Amino acid sequence: MLPSLSPADEKLLLTFADPEAPAAWGRDVAANSLLALLANAEFHGVLPIMLRKLQERGDAHLPQDLDLQARLADLRQKSTLVTGQSMLLQYHGDRIMKALTADEIPARIVKGPVFARKLYRHVADRPFTDIDILVEPARLNDANRVIAASGFRLCSGEVQSQDLQEFKWLEKENSSLLIELHGNLVHDSGMRRRLSLGFKELRAIDGDETDTPAALLTIAIVHASGGHKFHRLQLCVDVLQGVRVLQTPEAEARLLEAARMTGIELELATVLDVTGRLFDAPRALELASRIRPDLGIRLARWLITRDTLLGVNSRDRMRSRLRRDAFRWVQRLAKPRPYRA
Repeated sequence: MLPSLSPADEKLLLTFADPEAPAAWGRDVAANSLLALLANAEFHGVLPIMLRKLQERGDAHLPQDLDLQARLADLRQKSTLVTGQSMLLQYHGDRIMKALTADEIPARIVKGPVFARKLYRHVADRPFTDIDILVEPARLNDANRVIAASGFRLCSGEVQSQDLQEFKWLEKENSSLLIELHGNLVHDSGMRRRLSLGFKELRAIDGDETDTPAALLTIAIVHASGGHKFHRLQLCVDVLQGVRVLQTPEAEARLLEAARMTGIELELATVLDVTGRLFDAPRALELASRIRPDLGIRLARWLITRDTLLGVNSRDRMRSRLRRDAFRWVQRLAKPRPYRA
């Protein structure tokens, strides 16, 4: 269980988590508070951003506490290793993509390294622990053979992987290197009747381009609300950054059209709403308000709140878990909205 945070410390955690928020805070932050913030930032996947801001501010502005200094030194060393791991994963991802291209298997890397490069000013703010590759469902078997020939072994069950359209591969010589192959970024087959985000849908969203702001934000929304159920702040930070790169009315219109096409209007309204409230981001709230709220959206917004996100591994973790589980049922029971191209 994570150390408890006061309301003021929760606000400071969100300031640390926002890549664009100024690295400024008062001198009266106690060492114990900073240690608790570091633990929460690590759990929520925003530690690299916090460490960068602490470094920018300078250790002279921190309490001269031995435990805090030792913890910072340890976390900074681990952060360097994580950055190296991300670079190694990127190398293997690029190697596999070249092999897929050689076999004429259309594919694209999504999430981690693409988010880091396209959404974050400081690439190291967004480390990743695996490489996600998306292909057409009909080419999953072909892509699996390419990954196997590239020195990886399948570590997920064949039957379950086919159902989820998600295959997990570990490098034979280094089991810390994980490649995930997807036929669809919506893995829950019960939800896939309503919403779908696969290679075909992303190509339609992007048009003649690749990794457009609308496509990146669509992926971030599905990632936050589909596979992981809001289990850490990093998911909403990706969405926050996705909103920030959505800079034109045309891009906004493309996002809303993508939501209708893929069936993620409930998810878009919910994720943008909670992200806007977490980070005081009016534009996220305004985009969320463009989706007409039905009963499912209103219920989802009631379930997924700031407390739900921050309470994932706190004393209120059971309440958070129940709310996030209830949100999953709302997703499964929601009726598809009619789509007209």
